[in-house]
This record gives sequence, structure tokens and C-alpha cells, in this order.
Amino acid sequence: MADNTKAINLFLLDDAAGVGRTFDGIGGLSGGSATSKLLADYKEPQRTEILDYLFKPNFAASLQILKVEIGGDAIASDATEASHMHNSWEENYQRGYEWWLMKEAKKRNPNIKLYGLPWDFPGWIGNGTQNPYQDVVRLATYITKWIQGAKVYHNLDIDYIGIWNERSYDIAYIKTLRLMLDQLGFENTRIVASDDGFQYIVEDMYKDAELTAAIDIIGVHYPGTYSPQNAIQLGKTLWSSEDYSTIDNTIGGGCWARILNQNYVNGYMTSTIAWNLIDSYLEGLSWDRDSLMTAREPWSGFYIVESPIWVTAHTTQFSSPGWSYLRHGHGVDHLEKGGSIVSLTSPDKTDLTVVIETMSHDQSVCIRPNLPGYEVEPQNISLILMGDYVDIKELQVWYTKLGGNTSSSVYFSYRGTVPVQNGLVTLSLGVNEIYTLTTLTTGKRGQYPDPPASKPFPIDYYNFFYELNDSSEAPYFSAQQGVFEIVSVSDYEKHMRQMVLEPPIVWCGVSGKINATMSVLGSDKWTDIYVKAETFMVAINGSKAVYIAARIDSSKTGCDTISATGLFFFVIPLDQRYFLAKDLAGSSVITGGQSPAIDGVHNVLELLVLNGFVFGMVNNVDLFNVSIPHDASPSGFVGVGTDSFGYADFGYFITRNASNALIRKEDKTLRFQSMVHD
Repeated sequence: MADNTKAINLFLLDDAAGVGRTFDGIGGLSGGSATSKLLADYKEPQRTEILDYLFKPNFAASLQILKVEIGGDAIASDATEASHMHNSWEENYQRGYEWWLMKEAKKRNPNIKLYGLPWDFPGWIGNGTQNPYQDVVRLATYITKWIQGAKVYHNLDIDYIGIWNERSYDIAYIKTLRLMLDQLGFENTRIVASDDGFQYIVEDMYKDAELTAAIDIIGVHYPGTYSPQNAIQLGKTLWSSEDYSTIDNTIGGGCWARILNQNYVNGYMTSTIAWNLIDSYLEGLSWDRDSLMTAREPWSGFYIVESPIWVTAHTTQFSSPGWSYLRHGHGVDHLEKGGSIVSLTSPDKTDLTVVIETMSHDQSVCIRPNLPGYEVEPQNISLILMGDYVDIKELQVWYTKLGGNTSSSVYFSYRGTVPVQNGLVTLSLGVNEIYTLTTLTTGKRGQYPDPPASKPFPIDYYNFFYELNDSSEAPYFSAQQGVFEIVSVSDYEKHMRQMVLEPPIVWCGVSGKINATMSVLGSDKWTDIYVKAETFMVAINGSKAVYIAARIDSSKTGCDTISATGLFFFVIPLDQRYFLAKDLAGSSVITGGQSPAIDGVHNVLELLVLNGFVFGMVNNVDLFNVSIPHDASPSGFVGVGTDSFGYADFGYFITRNASNALIRKEDKTLRFQSMVHD
């Protein structure tokens, strides 16, 4: 092995011939499936700690861009995000948690850039179709209202705006959006297009000078670190506007380290944005831990800071948007025996940062695209500082080693200084290492005490909603179809209401094919469980039926909600009818019937799953007691919802351990006492 390290690679770090492209920052993406939903439910001090790990400068990840979903009332991957305009006749800029998250990011770093992108749209935008571009003025108005709302209600400036995530773009719409932004005083909001692949948008820009002028940044997803030559020659700013999507273990850290450097070395891309920012969605939903860090237990306070956070710090703590890369061959290059080097310089040329990575193939595989094989070997390299950097006497050194597991890894360790002797620095590099050499002395490996221990979701849960803010979402709930918000129905009473009135324009193609809503909660491992909810039908724009459910199969959520399975207890109040089904669509009915106990408006539903049986009750009256079919879902979340889009209210929601479900009725008799089978 010693013989393999004798050859020395020489790299000239020199700005005499000018610099390369402007660095735009490293970012994280909150959205594309309500990925940050549980983060807002954390209590202090853990919530502040998590936010600091993500956004606080010179502390940890120190992210420089926050990209968020512009909610469109439809499922993306794991859950829905609420639109600021459920309907054409109303606006509300307090919905959801992205406003809160953007403000928290700005609180920590006033210079962080904000980027909004829709995944889907409320149905009224398409006027009954799945085409958001049917009226480009209507769509541009909808998007600019979101930008205006950010400014007026939250004092947030949106720096970048996208078109439609990984879906078709419309040239007339892009031009209309640019015109409308300029007319409304948002000249500084830059358009990113098209948040998909390179080919079509670049070809159209070559054909259309007006389109080229309207688009500031070509943003692509999962480019595999390469840009086509025609995109580079166009001269526009190039971004990997969504990348990574890989589990936040040491391999995920390796993936992130490799693409952060090589997206520029190979593809001249000046920003890379990770999907997703943080796994703050219920365990069991899809895309488990494909994130920069994990924080999905607000009930316990537990969270995990893994390698991608510290990999990010190697770049973000020692450069800023507005810095410049040095030119290829003058500080930006591949290493002879595998790996890459990028060098960045401050606008006044007084500071220099060099980031070197030697990620092996197997330690840096991203979830997409396929990574061709290659080899990395230990090697020595020498850096020769020239031009404005010739007088630098020493460089600060930060080091990461990614092993096969966390215990054998070293994350973002300060290694003191290395002298620059006669303009020369020599390093001995191993495999799967990251070095940052910098003139900046502000780097820090931030640290908080260990968070509380991990705990499963509390099976005894209740929420009466009255302490929650209007337009907010109930803690821990995760809407899979539809949107569930808190509304005041009187001076002293609040409900959780399903708000979507018509099928939205969807990102998940199949999710638009089922006219039903669902919000889940709990653990995908729950089997025997007691569920109780107070329900109210709404007279105007109301849904026809409501349900409570148990054992909702986590593999049939998100984009697969159309085929959701579990034990769904439906009540159709106006018909005084009920049924128990094995699926959300209600196509596989276990039992059903009619009962005078069902009220036309207000009903209390109870569902008990215990010892192979399922029991149902409405308004204290027993409705069914049946064996669970052998092909029914064996475990899963609990949930609520409606049989169709339309308003419906829930006054409270309760779960209990099934063995403790014998709840006193008027302090005299035990509920379900006669129904429980030993």
C-alpha cells in the first residue's frame, strides 16, 4: 500500500486567470411530502436544538438555502401540505408549518435564501381538469399571492420560485409569471426551471430568447453530477435543485460528500439542495430516513444527528453565497487516484476554502441515479497557492472519515493548522475522507447534550383541539388525502375539519383517482387498539360520510393511498347507515347495516380491535361484533377521514391500549364489557 502513495498530485490554486462560477449555497428541502410535519410538534429545548443543527451559522449544517413546498392540498409522497387558497374565494397565510420553518431559519441566519416550489395545486386552478396551465394568468396570480403573503404576513422575501416539481412546464406560464412578478415589485425573485431534467427546458431556451430571459436558473433533479454540454454553453446558472434522497447513515454521508463537490467539478452546478431536509414524518411512511437528519419523535424529544449534517458543514461553514469557485484546472479538479477537489474564494479574494473528498464507490452510493464503478486509492497531493493566495501562511484543517458504521467514523473534527511553506501544502489522503482547508477561523462543531431516549408513539393519546390555533394542524396527524385544519365553531369550541372540497391537481398520478380523504396517526406496528372520535357533519359543502379506522397498512399510504387497507368504520348519517370495510374505498365490506342510533349531524364513533375481533359502537349503541377476516391488514396506523371530498368535523380523537378499553360509562357500567372475548 505504501507504494501506492508515492506519486504526488500537484494542484495549482490560482485566480490569476480569473475565477469560475458564483457559488449559490447548499440547501435542504422541506416538502414534497410534508417531511417537516413532526418538527413543529417538538417541545423545547429539543426543537431549538434541531433547528440550530440545521440552520445556525458556524454550528453544524449551517444551511444556506431553504426550499419549501407551496402546499397544494394533495399528497406528494408521504403526506399533504395545505394550500394558501383551498378555494378561489379565500386566502389564508397561516396554514401549515412552512411559514414557521422559514422564519425559524431566518431567525438563525438572516442571509439564508428561500425557495418555493409547488408539487400540486387545488382543484379550482385547473377548473375541473388536471392541467394547472389551463389559465396561466390564474396560476401566476395564485403563485404570486403566495409570495406576497410571505412578505405581508411573515416579512419573508422569497428569493427563488419554481414551476411544478418534476412535471410538465408551460412556456407561456413561465413568461407570464416573470411579467407578473416584475409588475408586483418582485423583480428580485428569480425563476428556477424546470425542477426536472435538463433536456427539454434547455432545448426550449435555445429556441426562445424571451423564455431564456425569464429563467434565471436551470434547476434539475438527480443529475448524477453531470450537465450536458449545451446546458453549460447556454451560460445560465445551473443547480441541482433536488438531490441526495439517501438514508442518513455513513453511506448517505458519503453520497452527499461526493455530489457536493462533483456537482460542480463535473456539472458546473453552483448549488445542491437535499431532499429531504429532515425526517420528521411518522415512522413507517415511505422514504424512511432519506434525510439530512432525523427528528420524528416529538412525544419523546428524541432526534438523531448523523453524518450528512457534518458533511454539509465542510462546505457551508467556510463559504457563503456570493463566493466564487476557482476555475477548473486552477483549484477545481478530479484527484488522480479518485476523489475531487473544489476551491472557493471570497469576493474580495482575502479568504480561501478548499474541500477535498475521496469517497469510494460503495461508501457513496446515492439512491439515484445509478453510480458506475470506479476505484479510489490512498494518495498524496500537493496544493500550490498562487495569485491572491500566495501570501497565505497557514490553513485551518477540518477532517471527516466515513467508516462502515458510525462508531468507526470521525465527523467534522478540527485538526489545527497546516503551514503553507513557500506556497506549498502537502497532504496524505486516505479513502472515504473529507478535508476542508481554509483561512477562516470561525468553524465550530456545535454540540448539545444527548436528547431524551427514544420511545414509541404513546398508545394512550387524546386531543380535544381546543388549545390549538385556527388554521393549524393537529399534532402528530399526517394527512394522506385531503387537508385537516383546526377551525373555531364557537367562542369555546374548536374542531378538526377536512377542508378540501374537490379533487386537487395531483403530483402522485393515482392519488387523484379516489374521492376520499384520510389522516393517520400512531404507529404502523399497532394491532389491538381502541379508537374513539366525535364527528359532526357540515351542512354546506359537506361530505356524506365519516369514518374512524385502525390497522391502516403503512405500505398503502402516501402515493398508494388509493389502495389503503385496514379496518375502516364508516357512518353515513343522513341514511343512518354504517359499514365496516377492509379498505378506504369501501369496496370490501365486512359488515354493515342501519341503526336509529345514528344522528344526522353529531355522532360519537368507537372502534375496538381486540383478540381477533372488531367491535363498533355509535352514540353508546353497539353496532357490530365480528371476527377480523384473515386477509385484513394485521397492523397499522389509526386514522380518520371522509368518504369524499367535502367538509366534515372531528370534535375530539382518542386512542387507548385495547386491554384498557373498558371505559366507564356514567361511572356505572363498563363499555364493551359484554363484547370482549377472552
